[in-house]
Amino acid sequence: MFKKVLINEDHDAIISNITKILRELNVVSIETSQYCDEAYLKLKRANIEDAPFNLVITDLSFKKDHRATTLDSGESLIAQIRAEFPEVPIIVYSMKDQIQKIRALVNTYKINGYVCKDRKGMVELHEAIQTVYHNKVYVSPQVKKALSPKSKLEIDDFDIRLLTLLSQGQSQDEISIKLKSNGIQPNSLSTIEKRLNKLREQFKANNAIHLVAITKDLGVI
Repeated sequence: MFKKVLINEDHDAIISNITKILRELNVVSIETSQYCDEAYLKLKRANIEDAPFNLVITDLSFKKDHRATTLDSGESLIAQIRAEFPEVPIIVYSMKDQIQKIRALVNTYKINGYVCKDRKGMVELHEAIQTVYHNKVYVSPQVKKALSPKSKLEIDDFDIRLLTLLSQGQSQDEISIKLKSNGIQPNSLSTIEKRLNKLREQFKANNAIHLVAITKDLGVI
């Protein structure tokens, strides 16, 4: 079993529960952090001291407070870990269940496990740690379709951006202006209209509100 594990989580109760699981699995050394910057520094120091962590368990969302941070999300921490410590296994333990997000984490950052925080979360985390220890990828059953081949409902990052802006109540004109101001292309009103019409057909939505509801239910946005 893993000998040295870092838990990156900003809720004391969840840290306590994860620690209990690791103790049950006979993990010898457990360290914790409540900020992604802090987690990164602990990883860096451990490597310098030639006592690296064997596993990182991290959330994705961290509540902001008075403390200024450079790495402000679990995803930013994961990107940094993969850039500097590519061999360290990573398990994400998060409330987020968007299929597109999970697929990106697995494909882009090669995370080793993704466990959803829900009623069976601790049971699944216990299983995930054992699975990852045996060099296999674990993903919670309810979001396992994130690893399946692309389906007809697969969409790209531009589509997700449009849907996200639409879900924020922005009109097509406002979306066009937003994209132009951020230097994102394509950004013409006609292109946005065509893409949203295509998405409505793809998801069999009656209108924009229905489209947003469907894609939220599917975990696309």
